[in-house]
Amino acid sequence: MTKEELKIEACKAIDARRDEIIAFADSVSSEPELGFKEVKTSEKFASLLKSLGRDPRCNVAITGVVDEYTGNDSGLKVAVMGELDAILVPDHPDADPVTGAVHACGHNAQLASVAAIAFALHDTDIMEYLGGNIVLMGVPAEEYVEITYRKKLRDEGKLWFLSGKQEFIRLGVFDDIDISVMQHSATRFPGFKAGASSICTGFAGKLINYTGKGAHAGAAPFDGINALNAAMLGLMAVHAQRETFKDEDHIRVHPIITKGGDIVNVVPADVRLETYVRGANTEAIIAASGKVNRAFRSGADAVGAKCEIIELPGYLPVVQCDMLNDMMVREMENTVGEDVMKICPGFGGGSTDQGDVSQIIPSIQSFFAGVTGGLHATDFCLADKELGIITAAKTMLCLVIELLYGDASQAKKVKSEFKPVLTKEEYLRMWGGLE
Repeated sequence: MTKEELKIEACKAIDARRDEIIAFADSVSSEPELGFKEVKTSEKFASLLKSLGRDPRCNVAITGVVDEYTGNDSGLKVAVMGELDAILVPDHPDADPVTGAVHACGHNAQLASVAAIAFALHDTDIMEYLGGNIVLMGVPAEEYVEITYRKKLRDEGKLWFLSGKQEFIRLGVFDDIDISVMQHSATRFPGFKAGASSICTGFAGKLINYTGKGAHAGAAPFDGINALNAAMLGLMAVHAQRETFKDEDHIRVHPIITKGGDIVNVVPADVRLETYVRGANTEAIIAASGKVNRAFRSGADAVGAKCEIIELPGYLPVVQCDMLNDMMVREMENTVGEDVMKICPGFGGGSTDQGDVSQIIPSIQSFFAGVTGGLHATDFCLADKELGIITAAKTMLCLVIELLYGDASQAKKVKSEFKPVLTKEEYLRMWGGLE
């Protein structure tokens, strides 16, 4: 079978399972779970694979699922990933009434597109024509939320990094992966249906704890040290730094107060914040992070409080693989048709742990505009499931076929021309320096 015939066969196989694929996406959406808590979601994905006669590796980085399909031996492996977790948008109409979690970023569509590929590999003899292996992954905790909870898991020795792909790197899941592929939901606008990739920022994560001294807020506030005042001054000092950030570095600092005190008639003695320091490149993030730390500490100095800043491993900016992007554009032109772009327009202010993977191996995260409303917003809706799930799955599988067909010559070329920014050892050593 020729390469193009194989792609047609793959797309037909996905179409034949359309109803089951959409039902799987809807099932995942109906029970949203936050990162490292995706017990039901993980079980749904693993159960689907098992129903196809597979024996996936489960509980990887707490909730992750990994399943490898064997082709002809070239020694090359391509990972196709979907994310398991939801995001916190409590006011979304579909949000879990207890946790506030909802799939308002489209990870249910991602995971369903990987399930679609599993169906296609089961229902056809695609692997017989491929000179390498395909590794399907359900990866936990891409959304960097509930930082205090994840730090607790870290303190208990259950993980080191606070996201799934970072933990996969640490645990060696990517050690023998040569190329990684995934897709993400996007909002449609005139002239845009799909994009091969996007520019994404990296960030540093921080917990900021202010400690003051409690006292009766009405009778003896002069005996206390107000940690909330320290935090407010620290926040204002951060704001005063904003004009020093260069436009081209795309620095974003957006702290939240997670604890503002205990009771209203006691001077707040324990106040806690979380923040990211985002940026377009690692050097800019490090520089801005230093300014932010200095600003937060100044608030404590002003009122005589103490300020503890806990540095946590955030995400690295996405490294573009031009060859993969060009290949994906060609596949999109076949499956999506018009309104396809190599790089999504504008600067993507969001961040993803796929950026960390992209620093080490050639990677691509493509975007399919099946969404109305905004990402992480109350009006998010995966309105076009055909584009956002079915077409996305077809496109990714066609890209993998392009990479691995025959002797995997295209995958070999991508790998040989890609210049990694970091080795795994350098990556781990870099983040370890934050401790």
